[in-house]
Amino acid sequence: MQQSKIGFYGHVKQYHNLKAEIDQAILEVLESGSYVLGPQLAKFEEELARYMNVQDAVGVNSGTDALLLVFLALGLGPGDEVITTSNTFFATAEAIWLSGATPVFVDSDPKTRNMDVTKIEAATTSRTRAIVPVHLYGLTANMPEIAKIAKTHGLFVVEDCAQAIGARGDRFTIGEMSDAVCLSFIIQKNLGCFGDGGAVATHNKELATEVRKLRNHGSLKRSHHSVGYNSRLDDLHAAVLGVKLKHVDEWSERRRQIARLYDKGLAGAPTALPVTPPGYEHVYHLYVIESADRDGLQAYLDSKGITALTHYPIAIHQQEGFPWGRPARVTALPVTENSAASVLSLPMYPELTDKEVERVIEELLNWAANREALSQRAV
Repeated sequence: MQQSKIGFYGHVKQYHNLKAEIDQAILEVLESGSYVLGPQLAKFEEELARYMNVQDAVGVNSGTDALLLVFLALGLGPGDEVITTSNTFFATAEAIWLSGATPVFVDSDPKTRNMDVTKIEAATTSRTRAIVPVHLYGLTANMPEIAKIAKTHGLFVVEDCAQAIGARGDRFTIGEMSDAVCLSFIIQKNLGCFGDGGAVATHNKELATEVRKLRNHGSLKRSHHSVGYNSRLDDLHAAVLGVKLKHVDEWSERRRQIARLYDKGLAGAPTALPVTPPGYEHVYHLYVIESADRDGLQAYLDSKGITALTHYPIAIHQQEGFPWGRPARVTALPVTENSAASVLSLPMYPELTDKEVERVIEELLNWAANREALSQRAV
């Protein structure tokens, strides 16, 4: 009997699990007639700020806009340099370019794949204005060390938290050691709406006010204080996010349970598994392994009805769109480049069953055994 496919995303299952509550929240917005900058957005912003233990949260159109509007609110522009990582989605660097500033890429830590904090000092110049760590795959970057370097050099810190809502470090929380946190709510995220969405979370009330202006054509009320953008999180998305926010910690714990199953089942496989430093709470937006034969493994899993994807197979500095004639500075990035050639993301979402996880493990081990057998025959 043919086994059912194991897809990579679980958001349709998630919707069905919460259908009655989500449908009611959407209906209330539709009946209210208030769809943009309305009460549901204000309510969600309050709930998000409370959840993240920050002073303020501002809903915007996307995680990309969250980054861009923060950079603009901080006054970053031409001539300024921003230190970040090339091992992330293109939007992190894209927002830096769109602000007019110059991204400076440092290498990844070989264990966590987050920004290698030992490379930051050497990349800092008199033009450096900010550091943008990415909490990759759901694991927080080494914020205490990043904050220490930023304080020494008088730099802004903006956390790219598109993949890590609810994650914690060793005795620190996201948003505690930065000027702003930028979140993405696109559907496949740990907290996702039914389209694009994002937010800025911050302890800085003045920064939050400036982002509120920028998201709404430079206006807080009827008067326009500056030129801005049309970048508002609408109330329909905010209502859906408000329903889901109550379940984020529960979902994160389920993701950790799945990760533990993977860790145990794949312990003897010829793949590098994710590393979580002591004291950190990973939320596993993605469960990413590394394999010298990544493409072969991916094709094998696909042949067995299991979808595995790559995050990210081409580092930003190696992409065709880089750097569009815009300035950029690239340090030596061997870990980033090796990672891009070997990473593979296994299915990871709270709605996965233990049996489905066990099947992924079984097929991966079968692939490894077949590969080993072929290698032995070749000898």
